[in-house]
Amino acid sequence: MRKLRTSELNRLSVEEFKNSDKMPITVVMDNIRSLNNVGSVFRTSDALKVEKIILCGITATPPNKEIHKTALGAEESMDWSYEEQTEDAIAQLKEAGYTICSLEQVENSTSLIDFQPRRGEKVALVLGNEVKGVQQKVVNISDVCLEIPQYGTKHSFNVSVSAGIALWELFRKMA
Repeated sequence: MRKLRTSELNRLSVEEFKNSDKMPITVVMDNIRSLNNVGSVFRTSDALKVEKIILCGITATPPNKEIHKTALGAEESMDWSYEEQTEDAIAQLKEAGYTICSLEQVENSTSLIDFQPRRGEKVALVLGNEVKGVQQKVVNISDVCLEIPQYGTKHSFNVSVSAGIALWELFRKMA
């Protein structure tokens, strides 16, 4: 086996990416404090052709050199917007027909393994703050709370790791 050079990967240009069909998934970042996590979610979202990212509350926005460190240019290809209140972003998404899926540990959560989006369904994946998680008031207006099964001693994954796991699983089921 031989590692491929970047030039052999046949990736889309930023313009081609912007004009391509996307997965009907929007990521909502609810008060993410780490700029590295923000950049990482941009990069993962680009890789899986997520349609949009909505940054909310204290979540930093591009252009920002700390976001760029982990996004590696995905902040240029991804469609994104900022909304001060996460609840306002959720209300707009609900009005547009999205199913609101908060990634959070709650009573009666749905395992990410068991969640099956309906054909043609538009999904908004809400990611919460690294310490406090998704705000309770956002959980209250979510259609479902998804939980990633965990089997060790830790209580959670890093938010960017959680985003990667959840987005891959949604992509796999919706593709």
